[in-house]
Amino acid sequence: MDDYPRLHHHGAASGVTGSCHRLQIAPDRALLVDCGLFQGQDAEHRDSLEQHRVTFPVDDVLALVATHVHIDHIGRLPYLLAAGYQGPILCSVPSARLLPLVIEDALKIGFTRDRALIERFLEEVTQRLVPLDYRAWHTVLDDERHRLRVKLQRAGHILGSAYVEVESLDKAHGQPHRTVFSGDLGAPHAPLLPAPRSPYRADTLVLESTYGDRRHEDRRHRQARLKAAIDRALENGGTVIVPAFSIGRTQELLYELEGLIHRGAAGPWEDLEVIVDSPLAARFTEVYRQLKPWWDAEAHRRLRGGRHPLSFENLYTVASHEEHQRTVDYLATSHRPAVVIAASGMATGGRVVNYLTRMLPDERHAVVFIGYQGAGTPGRDIQHYGPRGGWVELDGQRVDIRARIETVSGYSAHADQHDLLNFVKRMRHPPRHVRLVHGEPHAQQALKAEIERWAEQTGHDIEVTLAATGSDP
Repeated sequence: MDDYPRLHHHGAASGVTGSCHRLQIAPDRALLVDCGLFQGQDAEHRDSLEQHRVTFPVDDVLALVATHVHIDHIGRLPYLLAAGYQGPILCSVPSARLLPLVIEDALKIGFTRDRALIERFLEEVTQRLVPLDYRAWHTVLDDERHRLRVKLQRAGHILGSAYVEVESLDKAHGQPHRTVFSGDLGAPHAPLLPAPRSPYRADTLVLESTYGDRRHEDRRHRQARLKAAIDRALENGGTVIVPAFSIGRTQELLYELEGLIHRGAAGPWEDLEVIVDSPLAARFTEVYRQLKPWWDAEAHRRLRGGRHPLSFENLYTVASHEEHQRTVDYLATSHRPAVVIAASGMATGGRVVNYLTRMLPDERHAVVFIGYQGAGTPGRDIQHYGPRGGWVELDGQRVDIRARIETVSGYSAHADQHDLLNFVKRMRHPPRHVRLVHGEPHAQQALKAEIERWAEQTGHDIEVTLAATGSDP
C-alpha cells in the first residue's frame, strides 16, 4: 500500500481546459479536484456532448473539490451527477454563491431550457454544496483506515478561487502525505484580489502551467496599453471589443476602467461608454459587489473614498437579445467610441461573435485580448492572423480582419512563469514531486526546465513530471 496516494488526470493533462484530477488514496477511495468542460482544440468533437460524458469511476469518490467556478473547471458537474456521483461539492464561500449561476448558464446552453428541469438540478447542486472558509482544515473522512482532510487557500485567480491542500493518512502505514493542487493561480497585483501565498510545505504539488513559458507585462504597462487602445478608438470613432469571460476577467477589467476614467475625468474619457453585453456577466458583477469582504485592500480604499469600482456612471449593461442587436448595429454604423466587454473570452460563442463579425472588417475598431486564447479557438486565430491582415471563420462565415488586434497579457488571470516558479520557491519545505498540468506541451516543458534548474542550483531533490490523461506518477 506504500504506492498510494496516486494521481490520475481526466482532463487538463496536456491542454488548458477540462480540468479534472483524481487523488486515489486507496483502490476504493479517491478525491476529485475539479470537473470541467473541454474547449477549443481540447474538444475533439466540438458539437458532440459525448466527449464530456463521465466515463471514469465515481463510486469511490469521497468528495469533489471545486477550486473555482470557471466552466473549464466545473462544467462537467451535470455529467458527474448523471454518472451517479452522490457526494459533497466542497468549495470556498464566495464560490458557493457563484457556482449555481455558472451551472444554470451551462445547462441552458448545453442541456435544456426547460425551467423545471433546471430548477430541479440547481436544487440538487445547492444541497450538495459545502462552503468552506479559507485557511481551515475540513475533514472529509476519518475512520479506522484513513484520515483525509482538505484546506482551501486563496489563489487570486477569480473571486472565490482556491488552491487545495490535501492531507491523506493511511493509518496502517505511517506518515501523512501532503498533496497541493494549485487550481488556477492568479497573477500578483491583479485587480480586486490579493496575490496567492505559497503553502508551508507539500510532498506532491500538482501545478498549473498555462503561462509556464512566458512573462506578463506589469500592471502599469498593461494599464498604459489599455488606455492607448481606447485613446485610438476615441480618435477614430471606433469601438474597442474585449472578449472576456463573464466571471473574473469582466469584473477586473471594469475595476481598471473605473480607475482610468477617474484619472481622465476631464476630456473625451468623460463621455466614454463602457458596455457590458452579457446578462450573465451583469449577474456575476452584482454578486461580486455583494462579496466585498473578499476584495483586497486597494479595492476597499477606493470604496472608502466614495468610489464604486464595479458600478460607475459610464457603465451600461445590455440585457435582452433585441437590445444586444440594436447595440451592435448602433456601434457598427455610428462613430460613437465605446468599450464593449462581451463573452466568451476565447470568442468560441456568445454575443462577442456578433460584434466581431460586424466590426473586424472595419479598421476604425479594435479588438483587445486580455486573456489566454486556447489553441483551436477563434480568439487564437484572430490573435494570430489579425495583425497580418488575415481572416477568421465565425459561425461558418469567413470574416476579413482589418480592425486593430492587440493583446495585453498583463491582464491575464493566470500566474506567469516567474510567479509559478515563485509559488514553488517560496515554500518553506518544497515538494519532492511536481506534476505539471493545465498547459500546452511547450509551456509545460519550459516550466519543467525552470523548476529543475532552480532545484539543481539550490540542492533540492525535486522530480518534475508532465501529466498524461489517466497517468500515475
